[in-house]
Amino acid sequence: MKTVTLDVRSPKEAMADFTRAWKSGKADKSARISFATPELLWKVLTAKRWELLKALCGAGPVSIREAARRVARDVKAVHGDVTALLNAGLLDRAEGGGIVFPFDSVKVEFVLQAA
Repeated sequence: MKTVTLDVRSPKEAMADFTRAWKSGKADKSARISFATPELLWKVLTAKRWELLKALCGAGPVSIREAARRVARDVKAVHGDVTALLNAGLLDRAEGGGIVFPFDSVKVEFVLQAA
């Protein structure tokens, strides 16, 4: 099962993990996409985009028009969400056109701490 973990951590922490993996030649077993703040995470992963990811999970390559049909939304609005998810690394372009969600599951983790 290929899982992507979305987490909140500082750029310094993310770069430290990258440097460790680079030097050791051993990457993490799961994909990880980090955000600097919880607000940035929720700005990228809106409720509509989460709904879109759920509709694409396990679907294989689909066109944006088909993705819009699956979530019963306007193609133009879905196109904007697809662009944001492509930029975040949560979606990939499929060969021959279309988009694909390349993961089997999504794990979101962050900690809320007292100031």
